Amino acid sequence: MIAKEQFVMMLAEDDPDDQLLAQEALEATGLPHKLITLDDGQELIDYLEVSEESDVSKGALLPDLIVIDLNLPRLSGRQVLELLKGNERLRHIPVVVLTTSKAEEDVLGCYDLGAAGFFTKPVSFEGLVHVLESIDQYWFKMVKLPPNKPETD
Repeated sequence: MIAKEQFVMMLAEDDPDDQLLAQEALEATGLPHKLITLDDGQELIDYLEVSEESDVSKGALLPDLIVIDLNLPRLSGRQVLELLKGNERLRHIPVVVLTTSKAEEDVLGCYDLGAAGFFTKPVSFEGLVHVLESIDQYWFKMVKLPPNKPETD
């Protein structure tokens, strides 16, 4: 089986420092994935709605995997999960939560809404690199993901 060369990950994170750390951690892993960062939940939904209607050749990419924080402005991570999993064309995209919360109700609530995974944000850069390597190993090397291109009639 030939593996896909580059996967598209989308990160919804409102902290610019955490966005930069995620980008640097991904670069430190040496993994060839594309990371699209968005500042809040509404921006993520807006991007995906535009991508659905866009011609992929114009550069609009649906992600292979979405990583969201729970505490996002405009639309929270929970609201994003509800909207994505309620949308027939987007519900197949796995959504992983990466948050500071360790609360059991947050973990259970996210899985109830259709999250594919729940990670607590590590406190070190090395920890973040390890999380991204783990995501790569599981989601991009072991699991068979659905295609990330919108279907054309």
